Amino acid sequence: MNSNKQFTDRFDWVLGFLLLLFLIISLMAISSAQTTGQYGINFLPRQLFWYIVGAGIIGVVMLIEPETYKKMAWFIYGIGLVPLIILFILPETLGFVEARNGAQSWFHLPGIGSIQPAEFMKTFFILGSARLIVKHHENHPFKTIKSDFLLLLKIGGLFIIPFAFIMLQPDLGTGLVFIAITVALIVVAGITWKIILPILGAGIGIGGALIWMALNMQDFIVNTLGFSPYQLARIYSWLDPYSYASNEGMHLISSLNAIGSGEIFGKGYGGREVYVPENHTDFIFAVIGEEYGFIGASLVIVLYFVLIYHLTKITLQLKDPFSTYVAAGIIAMITFHVFENIGMTIQLLPITGIPLPFISYGGSSLMGNMLALGLIFSMKFHHKTYMFGNQDDD
Repeated sequence: MNSNKQFTDRFDWVLGFLLLLFLIISLMAISSAQTTGQYGINFLPRQLFWYIVGAGIIGVVMLIEPETYKKMAWFIYGIGLVPLIILFILPETLGFVEARNGAQSWFHLPGIGSIQPAEFMKTFFILGSARLIVKHHENHPFKTIKSDFLLLLKIGGLFIIPFAFIMLQPDLGTGLVFIAITVALIVVAGITWKIILPILGAGIGIGGALIWMALNMQDFIVNTLGFSPYQLARIYSWLDPYSYASNEGMHLISSLNAIGSGEIFGKGYGGREVYVPENHTDFIFAVIGEEYGFIGASLVIVLYFVLIYHLTKITLQLKDPFSTYVAAGIIAMITFHVFENIGMTIQLLPITGIPLPFISYGGSSLMGNMLALGLIFSMKFHHKTYMFGNQDDD
């Protein structure tokens, strides 16, 4: 074990610098977005506060060894389920539970604000899944179709519990994030493609059938399958936003107009002319596109590519299987968030209310992502320590 490494040698300065860049972009975009006075609240100091809290979370999480998270993974997963269950049980009338757009997904805490437990459960689910996969491989060192199918059932069982409570809120966007994380973990877990491909094909078929029914069998999909009219309206407004310009399609039309009007170089800081609702949260990329144009928006996308590349590079260097699976789940989570958020602002994907990581305003989202990156910092920090030995030697 090499314990002579200094803190400065073990800290991931590249990842820290990337977070600093995201902080600058976030503060600039939020300070400009709120000039419309939609809420009458200054979100800039709040976002800075949440970044400071997030930095504290990273500091605490980083100092704990990955082996400790491995031992506590089941407990952490179970603790994460508790607030999701409470959200399902408690009525909104108590004032403790907050609903937005028909989704009962937040706790209202006096003096703190709104907290969305599902944002933290994403990382807790990744930890639990990584522990499950490692334990399965230890118990089944020789892979077979039967053992792979058993692993798939185990991952599915771990996934379905938080997913069910999140969909009951209902929160389709967060549910899709859980699906993306689960698919990524199934792939990196080494389950044979003989099992994955048929299930993937069935999933695509079911998804296509649901979209067809949403367009042609609205009553059936609402009354029988339990989808809300609000969720269906998002699909209709995505496919034909101008037919819903006065309601569900307004966000998308405004976003497209804002990004398009930015052209190549944008209008400059504070030069926005197109009103976009929720432009400090889910549609903050529209602010970036309008004020900094194609060049600025492209640089933000490149920055995300650099972040994902760096996280992937760290993952490939890890020797501990548990840490590898955790890192892979985190990469999938961030990648899906970026792809979905930017995709929905340019009509590539339906609007799901997923924030842009590290840039959109939101305490729960930012702290949840900082918690995830804290695990990456921990892996890198302690990987240096165990570079020439086995972790079990300590």
